[in-house]
Amino acid sequence: MRIHFKTSYEHDIRLFPDWWSFFVYAILIAIAVVLPWLIDDFFIGEVTNVLIWAIAGLGLMMLTGQTGQASLGHAAFLALGCYSCIIFMEQGLPFLIAFPAAGVLTGVIGTIIAIPAIRLHGIYLAIATMAISILADDIIVLMEPITNGVSGKFAPVINIFGIEIERWTTPDRFYWLVLAVTIICTLIYRNILRSPLGRAFAAVRDSEVSATAMGIHISRTKAIAFGFSCAITGLAGALMGFYAGAFNNETFSIVISITLLMMIVIGGLGSIHGAFFGAVVVAFLPQFLSIAKETVIGGGVAIPGLETGVFGMILILFILFEPMGIYGRWMKIRIWFELFPFARKDMFKRQKSYLKTERLR
Repeated sequence: MRIHFKTSYEHDIRLFPDWWSFFVYAILIAIAVVLPWLIDDFFIGEVTNVLIWAIAGLGLMMLTGQTGQASLGHAAFLALGCYSCIIFMEQGLPFLIAFPAAGVLTGVIGTIIAIPAIRLHGIYLAIATMAISILADDIIVLMEPITNGVSGKFAPVINIFGIEIERWTTPDRFYWLVLAVTIICTLIYRNILRSPLGRAFAAVRDSEVSATAMGIHISRTKAIAFGFSCAITGLAGALMGFYAGAFNNETFSIVISITLLMMIVIGGLGSIHGAFFGAVVVAFLPQFLSIAKETVIGGGVAIPGLETGVFGMILILFILFEPMGIYGRWMKIRIWFELFPFARKDMFKRQKSYLKTERLR
């Protein structure tokens, strides 16, 4: 059993809790780097898809999991990041400039949109952001001279210092690019959580009244959270465009927003690990269902809505039996083994507590 004996504030905000954690993550990154030599191109593509969904999950997790602001409109920011990156490259900008510029543009626009939206709470904020996602579909069609409307766009080949990267012809290079972006976004996310801004996010999530009493500017904090969340989501959207190769207004539908929200709930709200666990479920569930369907009833039979129905059932089961998601269950199992034989059944019993001023929100 490992005990973290903290003697200063610096110990509480360390990037890694201890050297063992650093060693484990270093091993995981090393395995991820050599993965293209261990598995074939098909599975490399699937793992790449997992990493892209994980980046998108990190973006929404910062807003919903860390700040407590529910959003059903992140498909719009995925689309904005995708289209802006491709358009920048079509105008002659290299990928190393167009890609971060797309993230910055998405973050700025997300912050502007957040200014009126942050006055809403709970279900009202979710409905408002859903309207943004639905409106994005019409905006893409109306801006046909720039976006090509329903015809969509094709992602160009990425060129970095003379090295060409393309999802189909060089899947290993594209995987390493996505892996590098994933690591960078994860480090940015982790460092934000360690900063005073990250503590302000958690304070706003847990109690806006208490956060105000501590001197935190609620509106500004929410707007900053929207900005960072949309910036990371925009980067994921750009990578989704390169992964798909071709995209149009229907690629980033409201279903993507709902799937993204369900993904972080299943993975575990409020944790970096939850975004990755949820991404594994979202990316591999269609493949698992396809294999299971071929095994049970044959491959020639189509079952409309099977994937959506199974995903919804999984979400319901997690909400009923494990609200903390996959990562929460893993934490309980790990702590149980660490405390054995002193672990008790009611050790993880949830306790609900509310401020009187916030019960009706």
